[in-house]
Amino acid sequence: MRRAGVTAVLAAGALVLAVGCSSDDEGGGPGRPSARTSGPTGSASGSPSPGGASPSPSGAPARGSAKVVETVATGVESPWGLAPLPDGDLLVSSRDTGKIYRIGREDGKKTELGTVRGVAPGGEGGLLGLALSPDFGADHLIYAYFTTASDNRIARLLYDPQRPEGDQLGAPDTVFKGIPKGAIHNGGRIAFGPDKMLYAGTGEGGDRSLAQDKKSLGGKILRMTPDGQPVHGNPDGDSVVYSYGHRNVQGLAWDADKRLWASEFGQQTWDELNLIEPGRNYGWPRAEGTVPDAAAEGLVNPVEQWRVADASPSGLAFAEGSLWMAGLRGERLWRIPLRGTEPVTKPQAFFEGTYGRLRTVVATDDGGLWLVTSNTDGRGDPGGQDDRILRVKVG
Repeated sequence: MRRAGVTAVLAAGALVLAVGCSSDDEGGGPGRPSARTSGPTGSASGSPSPGGASPSPSGAPARGSAKVVETVATGVESPWGLAPLPDGDLLVSSRDTGKIYRIGREDGKKTELGTVRGVAPGGEGGLLGLALSPDFGADHLIYAYFTTASDNRIARLLYDPQRPEGDQLGAPDTVFKGIPKGAIHNGGRIAFGPDKMLYAGTGEGGDRSLAQDKKSLGGKILRMTPDGQPVHGNPDGDSVVYSYGHRNVQGLAWDADKRLWASEFGQQTWDELNLIEPGRNYGWPRAEGTVPDAAAEGLVNPVEQWRVADASPSGLAFAEGSLWMAGLRGERLWRIPLRGTEPVTKPQAFFEGTYGRLRTVVATDDGGLWLVTSNTDGRGDPGGQDDRILRVKVG
């Protein structure tokens, strides 16, 4: 028999489906004050915690700081994925145009590499996550996750900067396909882990039943070789499915001890930060957010959760002992300081309403962050400089 806690969550979920719309995951926020165009400043919010800014044993300080110290680029259309190049320049994907741009680290110059063939933008789909091959210095391969007319897939493209601008990308070499697509919930984040394997966060494409179906690629975190094959050590040796029961994963990050974390959109109640372990069930649609009897139900509770109006999380990064989570609808950057696998204190918010919707956050080599806004995606309220790539100093 089902436990009462999860049964209650199911009943609540049915009520939400009856009276509300679940398609507003990345919906517009409450609006931004005019101060958001005033420059690189931001304020922190959140509940004070015991101990002030003193570091916890083997953990991050309870209170931290984040300050935008540079606007690297402006006027970037519908940016989604970001991948730092070895020389410090940045690659950024444009969801709605299907183009990849190179952003000069020193001058902010945008150079069009080319358009990824086969991208079919629509709704929340299009050209999404980017990642560089672990051997990029030798093979010059860019990996891209994108929506086509029939599915979501991952392809690699040869990058040749010696070719003319706009023609520097080779034809997509598909390494993995068949991920369910939809107007919503296409996932899209890809990253190479410390093991040099390729991880991908997927969504259930609006069909919630797929998340619990281990034979489906929807609502999962996938782990594969750079060639798109299942990895030895996956829960099922013949499958790329690494974890399941996800609704829409758009954030992946590893901490200093090589543990995998993921941020995930909730429906209309709780967004989640999850510590990912192979083969585990993260609940959707049986549960949303924390339930008291998760272990008895074979589910994993989130490490942290937020009301969807405060987060709607996309990107995730690890820097200075903390996880940093970019919020779309919440229009803020969340800091979650860690001691091992436990938060040191309540999450701390920065830049609330200052830069609008925040899509992607990536750690820099010097312990800071790259931060990408998402105001020109059809759901934001773009200002004169949007969209922007920002450099953030954290502590």
